Amino acid sequence: MGAVPLVDLHPWFHGDAADRAAVARRVDDALQDSGFLLITGHGVASELRAETRRLAREFFALPPSVKQRYAVTVGGRGWLPPGVEANGYAEGTETPPDLKESFSVGADSGVGDPAVDSFWFQRNVFPAEVAGLERTVTAYLAEMRRVSDELLTLFAVALDLDPAHFTAHTGHPTYTMNINWYPPLTAVGQPEPGQFRIGPHTDFGTVTVLDRQAGVGGLQVCTADGRWEDAPFDPAAFTVNIGDLMARWTGDRWRSTRHRVLPPAADAPDEDLVSLIFFYETDHDARITSLAPPLGRTTYPEVVASAYLKEKLDAITMTP
Repeated sequence: MGAVPLVDLHPWFHGDAADRAAVARRVDDALQDSGFLLITGHGVASELRAETRRLAREFFALPPSVKQRYAVTVGGRGWLPPGVEANGYAEGTETPPDLKESFSVGADSGVGDPAVDSFWFQRNVFPAEVAGLERTVTAYLAEMRRVSDELLTLFAVALDLDPAHFTAHTGHPTYTMNINWYPPLTAVGQPEPGQFRIGPHTDFGTVTVLDRQAGVGGLQVCTADGRWEDAPFDPAAFTVNIGDLMARWTGDRWRSTRHRVLPPAADAPDEDLVSLIFFYETDHDARITSLAPPLGRTTYPEVVASAYLKEKLDAITMTP
């Protein structure tokens, strides 16, 4: 199997029981081997993906003084300026800040507890300067939640569990989408030693659904034997990987795989990329217990999802 296999979900949605079982086996194999896969047949309109990216570019092209009105830090809703995030810190590695800007949105329908809602269900803020961004991003978020819950159902079937084993804990989930802009070399200058567009890290939640652009300074995935490989690209596909919470949940049957986004390259000085990254989690108060052997291979202490995730987010936040 390749570092990141391609899985067509069309048979999962439209095939018979044998077709669905075959897709589930491929997903189980991929998540054990790579922790990553590409998915086609997901049903998300290419027009919605393209319009979300177009409007995001319109936002990132605004003057810094305008974007500053929407500035937040990691975990907030709005613009994450350059210099506020360094993903390498999640591994305990001190690195320069990531070479990116982000526009962050997420779950904003609270549970009624101010202590919970003030962080996990903050109000989304959409810049008035970009007409249509709120409508388009809201539609995209709905599609991402649909796809993510379908993937969690598929994951359960892949493990021969009740199909609702994971989605029973996503009735009122937390999630975030970062729209990342990776500026060109001509804008950011020569990267510092050890500086990336996104430093090496694993994701934190259950499943990540990424709509990315191909580039020289693009996504790389770390193989099981420690080699960095360029992730394959298919314009019709989403790139999917699991995060640390799902790895714990499956008792390390599946890999939460290290990955990084390369810095802008000298031989592509004008390359800039926009990625739409949807991080799906669980209900904030979900208690995550490792699957027992023979499915699971490691038994972790039970954790509450929100407490576990908050510690991870704090680790990558750069303080001025």
